[in-house]
Amino acid sequence: MLRVKKEGVLLRPTNLPFENRAVFNPGALQEGKTVHLLYRALDKNHYSSLGYAELKGPLELKQRWDRPFMQGKLACEKMGLEDPRLVKIKNQILLTYTVHDGKNAQLTLSAGESLFNLKRLGIISPRLSYDHVGKLFSYSRLKDKYYSFLAYYKEFVHPRVKVWDKDGFFLPEKINSRFIFFHRILPDIQIARARRLKDLTDKNFWINNIKRLNRYVIMEPRYSWEIRHIGGGAPPIKTSAGWLMIYHGVETCNHRRIYHAGAALLDLKTLKLKARLPYPLFSPTTSWEKRGEVSNVVFPTGTAIFKDKLFVYYGAADKYVAVASLNLKQLLKELKKHSF
Repeated sequence: MLRVKKEGVLLRPTNLPFENRAVFNPGALQEGKTVHLLYRALDKNHYSSLGYAELKGPLELKQRWDRPFMQGKLACEKMGLEDPRLVKIKNQILLTYTVHDGKNAQLTLSAGESLFNLKRLGIISPRLSYDHVGKLFSYSRLKDKYYSFLAYYKEFVHPRVKVWDKDGFFLPEKINSRFIFFHRILPDIQIARARRLKDLTDKNFWINNIKRLNRYVIMEPRYSWEIRHIGGGAPPIKTSAGWLMIYHGVETCNHRRIYHAGAALLDLKTLKLKARLPYPLFSPTTSWEKRGEVSNVVFPTGTAIFKDKLFVYYGAADKYVAVASLNLKQLLKELKKHSF
C-alpha cells in the first residue's frame, strides 16, 4: 500500500465577510517554487466567490488576499462561483469553475496570459435541459444510471433544470491540435475535443457531443468506494507512464455519502484508461475531513510537484483547504500493478 501523508489544514475560514463560513476545493497553478491557489470561499449566506493565496514551496503561505479574486456578475452566477481548476497551455492560463444560480450548475471559462488579467469567455458546458438531454441520450448506448440521475434532478431540483455538468478542466496540452476538456455528467467522467475554445460555448457542439456521449466516457465507477459516481479532481499530470489523473469517487453508506480520492493513468495519446488503483488514494479519516459543512469529504482539485513528491490540494469536509503528499514514483509504480 502507498504511504500518503496528511500534511494538515492549509487554509481556514477567516472573519472576512466573503469567506467567514468555509474555504475549500482549491485549484492550483505551479510556477517554479511558487504555487498559486484559487479556492472556493463561502460566506454566511452560502454565496461563493473565489479567493486567492500564494504559497512559497508546497506548504508555506506567502500571501492571502483579503478580498475576493473573482465574484459573480451575471444572473447565472447569482449564487456564486465554485470549485476552480487551473491549467497552463503554453502561455495561456485557463481557469474553469462552476457557476450556480440556485437551480442550474454550469461550467464556465476565463482565460488569459496572466492569472491576474483573465477574460471571461462564458459557459462551456451544455446549456440544455434534462428533457432535451434525455432525448439525446437515446442516441448513445448509455447505462440506466444516466437516466436515474436525470429523473433525480428533475424531481428534486426543478422540472426544467439544465443538465448539471461539473468538475471541468483542460488537459495541459493539446492533442492533434485540439483542446481536451474533461467534464462530468453524472455518473461518469467524459471528455470533449475542440479545435477552438469558443466551440465549447456552441449549443450545437454539445448536442452533437451528447448524441455520442458513450464514445467520450473515459472513466466509470468500478469499485465499491466510488460506486455512486466519480468526477475529475485535479487536471492530469504528464508522466512517462501516462497522464496521471487524481479524481474523486463517492460511495453511499447508510444514506450518507463519503468522498474519497482516487488515482488512475490515461494513455498519453489516446487518453484510454491504462491503470487504476482499486482502493482510494486517501479517504476522510481526520477530524477536519469528517466534520464540516459536508462531513466525510476529501475532494482533490489541485496538485504540485516538488522534487520526488506529489502534493495534492483538496477540500476537506467542504470547510477547509488541506494538503496530502506522497512519493510520485511510488504512486506510478503502484498504478502499474493495476494496469488493464
